[in-house]
Amino acid sequence: MSEQDQLDRAVSGFIWNIVEIHSQLAEIHKGWAEMMGISEPQWLILMAINDLDEGRGVSGIAVANKLRIYPAFVTNQTKKLEEKGFLSRVISPDDARFLQISLTEKAQAEITNLSNKRQALNLTMFAGLDEASLDYLNKRLASIAKNSRLASQKQSIGVL
Repeated sequence: MSEQDQLDRAVSGFIWNIVEIHSQLAEIHKGWAEMMGISEPQWLILMAINDLDEGRGVSGIAVANKLRIYPAFVTNQTKKLEEKGFLSRVISPDDARFLQISLTEKAQAEITNLSNKRQALNLTMFAGLDEASLDYLNKRLASIAKNSRLASQKQSIGVL
């Protein structure tokens, strides 16, 4: 088997592992969402806001960018989450054209209630990996993600 064939086989194995991980994470997110009575995309929006918010709320565009989805979808879903009492949306003090979105106490309490289960799940998923291994893996995955975006752009303009 040639070096190129070996590389192609390794890349293919990697891609299928990512597909499997994505599928399993989607099922896990669906389960968390069901526990809160919301959809999987709404769960991901809550998690993105939780991750991005540093105390002032976050913009819908920041959430859309993190999740790689359309801002209009975020707007639609955050309105629904606000109606359910999980989010507050207030006009940005910096620019009245934008809203700052924050988790409500209700959402924070629900997420906290799930935290023990989430920690147990993380221990299962990442068994055998220490912090240094995860840091190494995250750096490599970030590099692959960046290169994937570049490859996708090249493909969309017909360079590849």
